[in-house]
Amino acid sequence: MAQLRLALAQVNATVGDLPGNAALVREWTARAAAEGAHLVAFPEMALTGYPVEDLALRTSFVDASRAALTHLAAQLAADGHGDLPVVVGYLDRAAPGTLDTDPQRELPQNCAAVLHRGEVVARYAKHHLPTYGVFDEARVFAPGHDLAVVRVRGVDVALAICEDIWQEGGPVSMAREAGAELLLVLNGSPYERDKDDVRLELAARRARQAECVLAYLNLVGGQDELVFDGDSIVVSPDGSVLARGPQFEQDLLVVDLDVAPSTFDPSDVTEGVTFTSVSEETAEPYAARPAPCAERLDPVGEVYQALVLGLRDYVRKNGMRSVVLGLSGGIDSALVAAVACDALGAENVHGVSMPSAYSSEHSKDDAADLADRTGLHYRVQAIKPMVEAFLGELGLTGVAEENLQARCRGVILMGLSNEEGHLTLATGNKSELAVGYSTIYGDSVGGFAPLKDVPKSLVWQLSTWRNEEAERRGETMPIPPNSITKPPSAELRPGQVDQDSLPPYDVLDAILERYVSGAQGRAQLVEAGFEADVVDKVVSLVDRAEWKRRQFAPGPKISALAFGRDRRLPITSRWREQDS
Repeated sequence: MAQLRLALAQVNATVGDLPGNAALVREWTARAAAEGAHLVAFPEMALTGYPVEDLALRTSFVDASRAALTHLAAQLAADGHGDLPVVVGYLDRAAPGTLDTDPQRELPQNCAAVLHRGEVVARYAKHHLPTYGVFDEARVFAPGHDLAVVRVRGVDVALAICEDIWQEGGPVSMAREAGAELLLVLNGSPYERDKDDVRLELAARRARQAECVLAYLNLVGGQDELVFDGDSIVVSPDGSVLARGPQFEQDLLVVDLDVAPSTFDPSDVTEGVTFTSVSEETAEPYAARPAPCAERLDPVGEVYQALVLGLRDYVRKNGMRSVVLGLSGGIDSALVAAVACDALGAENVHGVSMPSAYSSEHSKDDAADLADRTGLHYRVQAIKPMVEAFLGELGLTGVAEENLQARCRGVILMGLSNEEGHLTLATGNKSELAVGYSTIYGDSVGGFAPLKDVPKSLVWQLSTWRNEEAERRGETMPIPPNSITKPPSAELRPGQVDQDSLPPYDVLDAILERYVSGAQGRAQLVEAGFEADVVDKVVSLVDRAEWKRRQFAPGPKISALAFGRDRRLPITSRWREQDS
């Protein structure tokens, strides 16, 4: 048997930061070397960050990526790690004329390279380019066709990138035909609820099909609306788990593999397979270490950690330090405040209570209580004088008067953002966003919306989970219990509650899940048991609010279908579900 100590560097790269990402590769390669690794790998496009979107279409960026890769190979050798093979994802281009009849056309590719002894010794281009959900890779990348196999310590390692194993055949079948002992898959797979189970089942199935060990290495970190959760996996040829990395954390997952030595004859290379030998000699026998297998977070806890990581990286990667948000005393702003304090530290979170003539005493008390519990910066700015000034000039009534209150609050938050340099957080949730239950340029203002993809029913679960987690740790519960238990209200008129205008949130969220995520029509919703008049009201609200959603701030994606990149509908449309 042949032994191979594999190190999977589950790192947090930043799009466009080529020097910073190269430094990250060097740092974690040094850690892998210190652990005695024979091979170290980094995630999909780790050198450029992922996804690069239309940056891939810029010749200057492709050139910079290629140059950074060559320089990185030399730097690793200078660091004393030249003998340690490093696999890293990066942006490259196809050779002119190889994939297109127009020799002048730039053909960027999503690639992986093997660096060894100061050189780029092997290259692999992603075969399957996803065009569903948040992905639009076929628009910016050209596909690869060859499988790269690299021999390391007598073990043949086949390379693949993310979508390559989500599709049948392709690199998986080619790896089996080439007799690879390890299929190493570099991934930039965004987090979604329950996706870890789907990945594990996929990895196990592909390992059985390829008849070899499969190592699934995933990126970690936030990038705009996406959150990458790590959760790297190594499975045996029979599909059983050998090792697993943590969720939402950088980590070096080191696992000792014991595989049959290679029997592949390089002189008999299968068509479509490129073979590179890095080291023929098998490793001297050594005592294998126990493989780490990180504990899984519970389903609600993993969503909470995704929100924290998404906010933290959005703030830090965009060069900001602090945030400001309105504190109404309600559950949404309380949860956003708790997430912000966990992500950035309470010293970097500024909460503003902005009571109106209709604000209840318990709401004002709950906002102050939350500030005491979390330790965030807190101030009170009443909006009554501002509202009265506008009303005196404009004479607004009804809904216009209600919206005016929200817009005065928005002006205050954006003014403080400009004056003090904070990022404003919008506190609306997915349920409200779906039905347009927010005031444009009012409570919708902000540069980031942590709850944008979180339905109201999940807001309650997350708030309860966070308080229970605090109790478990012997800490103060950050969210006032009264904010969780009281009926939600915008408090824009006397005695107002959300259910004056909306169905109960459990009913609303169930309809929205089917209509928005499941793309079910009116007839299907009624057939599923929902009252026809409730269905008609909800789908009408959703259809008419597209213009609001188009202007809403970005926020972390935690579901299979988030508003924004996942769901693209026309603003101007006369189609209504009631017509079907």
